[in-house]
Amino acid sequence: MPPMSFTGIVTKAGFMNKTATVTVSRHVAHPRTGKVLERSKKYLTHDENNKLRINDTVTIRNCPPISARKRFTLEKIVKSPETERDLRHAQQAEALRAAQIADSAAGAEAATRS
Repeated sequence: MPPMSFTGIVTKAGFMNKTATVTVSRHVAHPRTGKVLERSKKYLTHDENNKLRINDTVTIRNCPPISARKRFTLEKIVKSPETERDLRHAQQAEALRAAQIADSAAGAEAATRS
C-alpha cells in the first residue's frame, strides 16, 4: 500500500485506550448536476499517548495493521481547540496579574506622596 496521509477531525476520543476516531472529509462534484458534495469516512487511528481530544484537527498516516480495523497512526496535531483555549486563559491571567501589580505600585506611590 502506498503511503497515504489524510487531514481530519477527531470525532471520538477517550473511549478506547490508545485509539481515536478521525473523520476525513473530501468534496466531490456530482456527475450529473455538478453540485459539490461532501463525502466523509471514519478511520480508527492509533494514538500512542492518548493525547487526542474531540475537535482536534490532525494528520494521520497509514501504517501496518495494528488491530482488525486500525490501519492509521497519528502523525501530528495540526490544531487543538482545548490547548488554544488554555493558552488564551493563561495569557489573560498573566495580563490580569500585570494590571494588578501596576495598580498596587501606583497605590503605594500615591501613599508615599501624601
